Amino acid sequence: MKTVLALVALSVVAVYAAPAPADADAQAAIVSQTSDVQPDGSFNYAFESANGIKVEDQGTIKSIKVPKLDETGRQIGEDNVQVSVQTGSFQYQAPDGQIITLKYIADENGFQPQGDHLPVAPSA
Repeated sequence: MKTVLALVALSVVAVYAAPAPADADAQAAIVSQTSDVQPDGSFNYAFESANGIKVEDQGTIKSIKVPKLDETGRQIGEDNVQVSVQTGSFQYQAPDGQIITLKYIADENGFQPQGDHLPVAPSA
């Protein structure tokens, strides 16, 4: 009887010690969440899940001047254009246990990510 009980206890320990299934991230609960959208187009949101994923994002609308061109490509003035500007970050745990954090800005200059895990181009 003691042997059977020991085997059952060992089996229970083995099940709980095994790594979580790959779809555990898909089943992670949201532990906090905020969101705010304004009539002027600005917004912000953030959430955190039970598996440690964190996301934050803020956005605004910005007016910039762009060259106005004729059909030949010659500049004939400027136009004001509305562009979205977003700043934010996200964080998660990599399979090797490292915490990955990426911060970014996205504006008229494109998507500009920053993170310690990203490769850096050699200096000229």
